[in-house]
Amino acid sequence: MALALNPLVISGREVMPLVEGGKGISVSNGESSGAWAASGGVGTFSGVNADSYDDQDRLIRQLYFGRTRRERHEELIAYAIKGGINQARIAWERASGMGRIHMNVLWEMAAAERVLHGVLEGAKGLIHGVTCGAGMPYRIAEISASYGVYYYPIVSSARAFRALWKRAYHKFREFLGGVVYEDPWLAGGHNGISNSEDPNKPQKPFPRVAELRRQMVEFGLEDTPIFMAGGVWFLREWADWLGNPEIGPVAFQFGTRPLLTQESPISPAWKRKLLTLKEGDIYLNRFSPTGFYSSAVENDFLRRMQGRSERQIPYTGEPVGEHMTELAIGARHRMVYVAAGDRERALAWIAQGYTEALRTPDSTLIFVGPEEAEEIRIDQINCMGCLSACLFSNWAQNENGTTGRKADPRSYCIQKTLQDIAHSEDVERQLMFAGYNAFRFKDDPFYSNGFIPTVSQLVARIATGD
Repeated sequence: MALALNPLVISGREVMPLVEGGKGISVSNGESSGAWAASGGVGTFSGVNADSYDDQDRLIRQLYFGRTRRERHEELIAYAIKGGINQARIAWERASGMGRIHMNVLWEMAAAERVLHGVLEGAKGLIHGVTCGAGMPYRIAEISASYGVYYYPIVSSARAFRALWKRAYHKFREFLGGVVYEDPWLAGGHNGISNSEDPNKPQKPFPRVAELRRQMVEFGLEDTPIFMAGGVWFLREWADWLGNPEIGPVAFQFGTRPLLTQESPISPAWKRKLLTLKEGDIYLNRFSPTGFYSSAVENDFLRRMQGRSERQIPYTGEPVGEHMTELAIGARHRMVYVAAGDRERALAWIAQGYTEALRTPDSTLIFVGPEEAEEIRIDQINCMGCLSACLFSNWAQNENGTTGRKADPRSYCIQKTLQDIAHSEDVERQLMFAGYNAFRFKDDPFYSNGFIPTVSQLVARIATGD
């Protein structure tokens, strides 16, 4: 029997409380979000460097010709605005007037405010709401409201929402469409684990969301929906949330399950990979150039990141303390000083072929092979400034164009790898974000014998409780 899912007013229309999560570069697009909206829910396309197409509906490859980072940064912004408008139009046409269409952006993405203005201006009337996380998006309220669009901040605690409300959101109360609570331990992609929280000790979502609701009631927002995001698979597992006064009006956001649909734009190889995952294959890591924790599938890409950090020793430029042992590094055999035991470890790595010692901002050396060192160097040179600040390339969206720190070779070019996994069959050597529950595809009978549903079939299935 289907659950008693009561419709909610979201972005000005009564819809099913089922929301598609907006997933990264080209992973939630107009086709997938439009299909979700057409099924009576809320579809969300990603506004993070979305794909755009030419007059023959052919994909426009995002190539960069600028000689400087700032020039390439401007090219990236132009791609982002054009792509966002393209995907909004596709979603609108696919939805056929049903449901609602939202756009998801990351506050820490490059020129977030410029991209928002560009897309919302160029797609007026096509986008009903904007969801925004990854940072503290104070200005999302003002920007959205200026276009008559609802805004949905993504938070992982009541404290974060309180700060946003007190500083900015109370001025734009009428356009606050809802608050997305994203479980920082279970959601896919970048996660909002605070410095006071242990990434290895997940907390139950109910008390955290109940606290968020109490905070919202204090601000007179008792009727404003909360979107529960991260860790949602079977709705029957959340039945006690429905009609619960501690939670109030609630919708459920699905990020991982919509990956495995016919309308999902990810590659066939990616879809096949999802059907093979087991518990433990998806975990939190902190390799992202954003500095945030993120949840991804273990593959050759993550193992390479792990290797970089494991083959790491501290060093000094002069003999200091325990760093009294000489170690010659690089083609010029420049001398650094390390602990005696670390020198032996370094020589063992060099003997294994990890001959290149790269300096990090934390006065450590990591050891990689020549090909990997060259790839890191080229990726750092080709930086197009896709983030407001990047650990990997040291780009920053400021007057100087830099964070002021050394580039960190323990990280990676996130724009490159997310573009590559979105537009190729390579699921081993690229970053594959996924929510913790992705391992459930393998044993969920709905997907038996490799069945891949349409979005409509998936939404109908979810509404039954399964």
